[in-house]
Amino acid sequence: MTAAKDLGAVVRSMKALAASSIAQYEQAVSALDAYYRTVELGLSVCLRADMLRRPAREVPTAALLGAIVVGSDQGLVGRFNEVLFDFVRGQMHSVTQKIGPIWCIGDRMQQLAADAAHANVRAFTVPISVDAITTLVNEMLIALELAREQGLIGEIRIFHNRPIAGAGYDPIGEQLLPFDMLWQSRLTARAWPSHVNPEIIGTSAAAVEHFTREYLFVVLFRACAESLASENATRLAAMQRADKNIQDIQEDLKRRYQRMRQGAIDEELFDVLSGYELLRHPQPSRHP
Repeated sequence: MTAAKDLGAVVRSMKALAASSIAQYEQAVSALDAYYRTVELGLSVCLRADMLRRPAREVPTAALLGAIVVGSDQGLVGRFNEVLFDFVRGQMHSVTQKIGPIWCIGDRMQQLAADAAHANVRAFTVPISVDAITTLVNEMLIALELAREQGLIGEIRIFHNRPIAGAGYDPIGEQLLPFDMLWQSRLTARAWPSHVNPEIIGTSAAAVEHFTREYLFVVLFRACAESLASENATRLAAMQRADKNIQDIQEDLKRRYQRMRQGAIDEELFDVLSGYELLRHPQPSRHP
């Protein structure tokens, strides 16, 4: 009983930690939405001015498809990494391009990619806080820019788990570069929120480069935050099930203890009654 109580206390602490972690990542995603809309407005200006293009470099026809896969290195998340990697593998098999570098966030995801015979796998550390996401995203942007400068990456996609209602998650994929044509068309049709037309300061190429980097930052940050929210939601659900199981075990132990205690009390009562009856009706002596 004591061990079950101690384990229940640990589980409740982990539930509280997971719940608070979910809140901070959801708040980060919500706060990022306003900035994302601002970046989209800036890109929409470039689109309407017919300036959005790959900055000063041509991608060779033999360019490869690169992928960013956001996983988890923490426990108590079930098949969090396996579900996502199965989704990634299915998406990769449906393309005609050759697979290039795969940037994995998390050692466990890197191991899954290596076990699947992907030769060019690079790993990043899973962030453990909102502040750590910013550091990770900046490192990833440097790696992406280096790959683009080498001229070997024609398309880059990002894959991660997104939280859904009911403490679950769904694996999703999103094209980072080049920009999706449908998304560009939607931005082009967006009306400017004021009557004053915007004006680009500096060169058009610099504006495109700046907004592209900010767009990539927002998308990568949001993917990491949503993945961490999904991970903690999964852990919270696991802790809730564990808490329910512990409560059931405690109730069962309590019932067993009560039955054993009642049996001991009944046995003591029977002994007292037997002694009372013996004293009340003493047996006649058999000695002459």
